[in-house]
Amino acid sequence: MAQYDVIIIGGGPGGYVAAERLGAYGQGGARKRVLLIEKAALGGTCLNVGCIPTKTLVNSAKHYVHALEAAKFGVKAENVSFDWKAMQAWKREVVEKLRGGIAMTERKLGVEVAQGEARLLGPGKVELRDAQGSVTVHESSAVIVATGSIPAMPPIPGSKGNPKVVDSTGLLDLAELPKRLCVIGGGVIGVEFAGLFAALGLEVEVVEMMDEIVPFMDREMAPILRKAMKGVSFRLGCKVEGIEDAPAGAAVRYKTKEGADARAEADLILMAVGRRPVLDGWGAKEAGLDFSPKGVVVDERMRTNLPGVWAVGDVTGRSLLAHSAYRMADVAADDILAGGGASRSPNVMRYSAVPWAVYGITEAAGVGMTEQEAQAKGLAIKKASLSLKVSGRFCAENGFAAPGSVKVIADKASDIILGVHVVGAYASEMIWGGAALIEQELRVRDAKEVIFPHPTVCEAIRDALFELEE
Repeated sequence: MAQYDVIIIGGGPGGYVAAERLGAYGQGGARKRVLLIEKAALGGTCLNVGCIPTKTLVNSAKHYVHALEAAKFGVKAENVSFDWKAMQAWKREVVEKLRGGIAMTERKLGVEVAQGEARLLGPGKVELRDAQGSVTVHESSAVIVATGSIPAMPPIPGSKGNPKVVDSTGLLDLAELPKRLCVIGGGVIGVEFAGLFAALGLEVEVVEMMDEIVPFMDREMAPILRKAMKGVSFRLGCKVEGIEDAPAGAAVRYKTKEGADARAEADLILMAVGRRPVLDGWGAKEAGLDFSPKGVVVDERMRTNLPGVWAVGDVTGRSLLAHSAYRMADVAADDILAGGGASRSPNVMRYSAVPWAVYGITEAAGVGMTEQEAQAKGLAIKKASLSLKVSGRFCAENGFAAPGSVKVIADKASDIILGVHVVGAYASEMIWGGAALIEQELRVRDAKEVIFPHPTVCEAIRDALFELEE
């Protein structure tokens, strides 16, 4: 049996960042001896089949759209086209280089990386089965579970084993583009892919069960994003009942909000109804870990019910975002460095200031409460919504017809900022500022003293602060 200070199961964002933190710092300046076990590729879903490859393709689509629309900015481009195979090659290059960067960082910090399948045998004990089938058992004083998530595939009649139905991973690896795409699900994944392929000229139809896309968005902001997505047809409030063959591919059968029967025909169907934690195959039940279908149960320091076992990232089901996994990794690593057991790190996980973003030709991002959430809590609020056209830079770079809006929500009684929401170009790059305002529990009058650089689009947040009624 090999002895380690920490064994980490899963090399995605939560796992590899925890390994870096523990390898870099350690107690008393001494690095922890860390074993990081990953059964596939370092970087997990985000780097290999999620965030990064998707954003690489979205960026290519943006270049294409900008070239088509360049004339209004005084730049003429003729015979504009895109090369899907070249876009895929660029995607692979980005993923491979970033994956190599993670591996290099782990080596530099002395983290031992093992490829194989891990099984939690109990507190401080992990079994490793490598690619050759060799089994070894390793012990440690701490274990971090970071097994991630996989696409959810609901039992829709006609979907299982249907070659015309793919999840996000399958869609990213298409050798050839279809002419028509139907997306089941109008959440973040569905909306991002819908926007990407519509920008490339596909006919795209989105069937969503809820009355609006991206259900956690502020209800004032979601329609702005939806209407900005050119070339995408949305069927809202519709319940999918089955998938069946059609002359040119497949068809999604659904009931409309009014109860009428309808069909959406396409060459390919994307199942984009969310993701679920990976809870099977690594010994959670056998080890006695407390979990439900929603994920592994953890406290604010990412501790599980088993002594010396922490869980981070999507497997907890708390916030299925890579940056949430990064933060959970920091919290768990700090708790381990504090000594574990009865010792406790002052660093705890808070979810109220976790930002989210939707990436596309038009972006959207938010952090904190929506207006509807604040109202549901019975809070008296003050709010302000402004067009991003208050920003000279936004107009100069996007034109006067480009969609964009910012909304700020604050508590009337305390003056504390509760939520910041943005739709429009650069939304994902500016939302961290809103997260900082909420994380620090700043009051509106405090935030008004922050100096924003000019000309920037994020100045619209400052303008919205001054628009809040007193």
